[in-house]
Amino acid sequence: MYEITEIELFQDAARRAISYLQSVRDRPVAASRQALQRLDELKHPLPQNGVDAREVLRLLDEIGSPATIATAGGRYFGLVIGGALPATVAANWLAAAWDQNASFRWTSPISATLEDVSLQWLRDLFGLPDGVAGAFVTGASMANMAALASARHALLSRLGWDVEAKGLYGAPDLRVIVSNEVHVTILKALSLLGLGRERIIRVPTDRQGRLRPESLPKLDDRTIICIQAGNVNTGDFDPAAEVCRRAREARAWVHVDGAFGLWALANRDLANLTEGLADADSWATDGHKWLNVPYDSGIVLVRRPEDLRAAMSASAAYLAEGVEGDREPSHYTPESSRRARGVEIWAALLNLGQDGIAGLVERTCRHARSFAQGLNDHGFEILNDVVLNQVLVSFGSPEATRAVIDHLQAEGVCWCGGTTWQGRPAMRISVSNWATTEADVQNSISAMVRAAARL
Repeated sequence: MYEITEIELFQDAARRAISYLQSVRDRPVAASRQALQRLDELKHPLPQNGVDAREVLRLLDEIGSPATIATAGGRYFGLVIGGALPATVAANWLAAAWDQNASFRWTSPISATLEDVSLQWLRDLFGLPDGVAGAFVTGASMANMAALASARHALLSRLGWDVEAKGLYGAPDLRVIVSNEVHVTILKALSLLGLGRERIIRVPTDRQGRLRPESLPKLDDRTIICIQAGNVNTGDFDPAAEVCRRAREARAWVHVDGAFGLWALANRDLANLTEGLADADSWATDGHKWLNVPYDSGIVLVRRPEDLRAAMSASAAYLAEGVEGDREPSHYTPESSRRARGVEIWAALLNLGQDGIAGLVERTCRHARSFAQGLNDHGFEILNDVVLNQVLVSFGSPEATRAVIDHLQAEGVCWCGGTTWQGRPAMRISVSNWATTEADVQNSISAMVRAAARL
């Protein structure tokens, strides 16, 4: 099918990609000023005649590669961004060559099968019941939306209202309860679903950002409660066991926003944090964070399959294919046509196994503790109890903390971002990359100390 020149193109692409991965650890984390300036070379009118594919690839590599942020290396600690395990990069390349439409089992038998297998492995890994349904979406933002759409369907259908057919005009009111530390992706999902960002009930949190269960209002069967598994600043968890107990008594719905923290369920040493999470009604997490698969990758899980399917499915005569009883992927996802992202999740789970995933979580949490201990030893204030993979550090005044962050980002040894925690500016360190080593941690601590010394 392919000519020799096309095969050479693919070989050239593989060579350039391998070269990038081999060198990414040795370059500054941020793109240089020169690399950013060269991006202007790409800003020109669409040419009348097409450009040779080899030249397209050359431009992409020679101008594009230097202008990337080196998140694939081991020293990016800004947003909660994982790397990509070698097995998942390779699987991604092969899946791109397959060019599968993962909508249905009949459009891609291999994609549907790998999703089936991966969902069973995830249920086992997280300790969830066999009947839990799931789908592979773009990220936790879409996973939260799909889960909350399922909650909206379930609660309104109990009240005799078909929200998928009738919408929210005239529908019974639902209440949504969140903590003061609710993540913006939950608010975005509520906005998209017509449940509103401003109609929510906010519950106070403690010094670690955990929801205070004693402050919960009375629950009922029209209530959705959103809790966190892994606060984006402190890494801590809401008290799921207590919240789920109260919710079950009232027939309320509990949704877990576990973009990265849900993977703590894989490590039994963190059971004190994760207790009760399996008792919720829905869960959202990312694959491209702690599981370390390529972008984009999210997972939604819902206790009752019929709730997820009712909220997500659509029907059309030309789509009426498949075998009765088989799980058709597009009936559980917001998208119809979509890439086969389940391939990379399957590859990561198989490559790591249960012990490997638990070890990845343990190792990155240990690196976070090393950051906290090392910076504390140099006299800097750690603002949170480091219970997971997140560290908040103050270098003194707000101006000093901001100056350290700016210098650190400019130097390029590592990359950390800023945040505000309970009114105090802080630098946030997020460790979730499989490639991070203890040497990366110590080199980064040295860079932070140097940046502070410049003040």
